Amino acid sequence: MDEMMKRRNPTRYLVQAGMIAALYVALTYLSNALGLAYGMVQFRLSEALCILPLFTPAAVPGLAVGCIVGNLGSPMEVVDIVFGPLATLGAALCTRALRRVRVRRLPLLPALMPVLWNAVVVGVELTIWLVPGEAFTLPVFFTNALWVAVGEVTIVYLLGIPLALLLEKKGLHRQLFGE
Repeated sequence: MDEMMKRRNPTRYLVQAGMIAALYVALTYLSNALGLAYGMVQFRLSEALCILPLFTPAAVPGLAVGCIVGNLGSPMEVVDIVFGPLATLGAALCTRALRRVRVRRLPLLPALMPVLWNAVVVGVELTIWLVPGEAFTLPVFFTNALWVAVGEVTIVYLLGIPLALLLEKKGLHRQLFGE
């Protein structure tokens, strides 16, 4: 079905992906301006958009590209420009694959994908590159991963899931994404 959408209306697919990328970048930069985007506990408002693969396959590349551009201002520089989007891409693919899994009509399991991917990938990033020269240790990694997960859960579950429910309740997901 996802491939059919790309073949049936490639312009719509590209526009959706571009709009999602642009929104992700804008919300990342806003989060950065508010001092929320970087560090062990990150409250990137853009992560609420990680729920959008529930509604369109175009969200997968849109989120990944948005993360690349959004991370251009990262204090972790190239490391975050490479590994952040890989985490986002993995999370978006998994969210898309689990889009029909619901618990009492809530997309709890799909919403967990960005939390897990970012906890692991960003947790490793922080453990290796935050304090250069120190050895990688599991206790430090688990601490970093836990703090990343706290920020991610907060945004995805308190903003992302309500966004998904609002889009569904008002039928906006069909108007915006045609699925």
